Amino acid sequence: MYDYISGKIAELNPAFAVVDNHGMGYMINISLTTFNEVSKIPNDEAAKLYIYEAIREDAHVLFGFSSKHERELFLMLISVSGVGPNTARMILSSLSPADLEQCIASGNVGMLKSVKGIGAKTAQRIIVDLKDKIKMASDTLLDNNNAPSAVYDEALSALVMLGFTQQMSQKALRKLLKEEPSITVEEAIKKSLKMM
Repeated sequence: MYDYISGKIAELNPAFAVVDNHGMGYMINISLTTFNEVSKIPNDEAAKLYIYEAIREDAHVLFGFSSKHERELFLMLISVSGVGPNTARMILSSLSPADLEQCIASGNVGMLKSVKGIGAKTAQRIIVDLKDKIKMASDTLLDNNNAPSAVYDEALSALVMLGFTQQMSQKALRKLLKEEPSITVEEAIKKSLKMM
């Protein structure tokens, strides 16, 4: 099992990247999100793609992601009955990881159905199967970032008292605390208000 492959990008398009690693070219299927990230890397610098290897009878197919977080979402998606690697890649090409998490957490079937090849039943199954996993993953992410819980709690209760929904407030605060771990309660509230 590969964890990641790094090397210079020999070829890049929105569907796949060829990574040259010590003279061997790995053809890796990618999402548009990863394509956008990889295309920012200067030609003389190595790219690093986190890998999922799909082994079928007729082929070994590599899927690559610019972040571990995107790969985790991909793995969650393919754990859902009826969602294969190509469908998961299509979802991650249509929705950013943050949008996908928000979509699943809020039960937004319509947004998932807007992805090519996703019907109402599949969209509902994805939401039902992953809602709790997404919540746990985002809570863990918050814990791993050592976000000051006092700042988070105070800012959250202030935003809710101001009339914003708990879910919207949590999303804004998580994003802020991830970007600025040492932010004060006052700054967190002010910046969250601008985001909502």
